[in-house]
Amino acid sequence: MKKIIRRTSVTIFIMSMLWMVLTIWVELQGPARHWTNGEKDSPIHVAIIFDPDPLYDLDEQVCFSLGRALAERDIYVEIFTVAAADSISSQIDAFIICANTYNWQPDWAITDFIKDSPSIRHQKIFAITLGSGSTATAKRKLESLVKRQEGDLVDSRTLWLMRPNDESKMSKSNVLVANELAYQWGIELATSLKK
Repeated sequence: MKKIIRRTSVTIFIMSMLWMVLTIWVELQGPARHWTNGEKDSPIHVAIIFDPDPLYDLDEQVCFSLGRALAERDIYVEIFTVAAADSISSQIDAFIICANTYNWQPDWAITDFIKDSPSIRHQKIFAITLGSGSTATAKRKLESLVKRQEGDLVDSRTLWLMRPNDESKMSKSNVLVANELAYQWGIELATSLKK
């Protein structure tokens, strides 16, 4: 009996240590990168902020799909990783904040950006929470943080890597569906920003 308890304890300890190391690794801030899309002299400027996931690039794909939809509707889009976000200009009309979900929480880099960035105060904020399939808690915490930092949360959505994003499109790749939904949301955002 003692051997079973010892083996179980060792297994739990090793699994906990691996989980902790993996969590720290995925939560580390990604590299500084910045892209633009659209005409700089457009009357509306939008900044999209995300921190790259080291395992899957769904976050980057979704941000680019949103950005493409906005740029095609005459909105100037700048996409920043969190590490490059200190170069955001003051001429931003709205922010799209894209958070990955780790351990049922929005990622640390995004939450730190929201806490440390005075530029989001009183700005229109559109939030998107990504995850493998369980994003409800992370979405709620992201929304609450944006409101606490006095951002004007206009809309908040979720997209998933593993869970179906649209049950009527089960034969399509879930990542492809996520990008289609992000693009469609970008069209809606463009319409609301132009009002």
